[in-house]
Amino acid sequence: MAKVQWKMKGHYLKNCNCIASCPCDTIGYPHPDRGCEGVVGMHIVKGHFGKVKLDGLNWAAAVYWPGALHEGNGSIQPFVDQKADHQQRDALLQILSGKAGGTLFEILASIITTVHDPQFVSILFKFDKKKRRGQLSIPGFVETVTEPLKVPATGNEQRVTVRMPDGFEYKEMEVASAVMLKSTGAIQFDHKNTHSSLADVEHTPKGLVA
Repeated sequence: MAKVQWKMKGHYLKNCNCIASCPCDTIGYPHPDRGCEGVVGMHIVKGHFGKVKLDGLNWAAAVYWPGALHEGNGSIQPFVDQKADHQQRDALLQILSGKAGGTLFEILASIITTVHDPQFVSILFKFDKKKRRGQLSIPGFVETVTEPLKVPATGNEQRVTVRMPDGFEYKEMEVASAVMLKSTGAIQFDHKNTHSSLADVEHTPKGLVA
């Protein structure tokens, strides 16, 4: 049976426990910790799942892997915007599960073994890619804040852009600092001054378009 045609185009934030620029994106292994944990989230500017519109909705997930991502055995707790109606919730959960296609989500499904119950919650999503600032707040579950990198010797803001032409998560991202990264739900961690990615993305069943 043919997969439902869908699209999610919008703003994407990934904050994790790695050092800035996230070596998982380059050499495939986290640093300085052996494992990987963090939060991803997206504000959908324009999107649909079949005839179900997804414009304006947010989703997020807290994730954990005991080692490198490709080694598997990961855990995830999905969060879906409480503004979403029943059809929209079902659509987003189908996409996030990887069952509807999309390279990023299919890969995540293949390296995750524990899926905690999804939460339908209020998601505050602030995103300014140009200024390299962001915030993802889910009361009772997640709190993370993104600020620009700074040059230690001067305190001046520093811009670092990473391009990944063959990337499946994003093709280009602004590197920033996750000055706060805390999860208190089924997956728990607490970090400061780690990695943050800010990117504009477009995902479809066939994979990352932009």
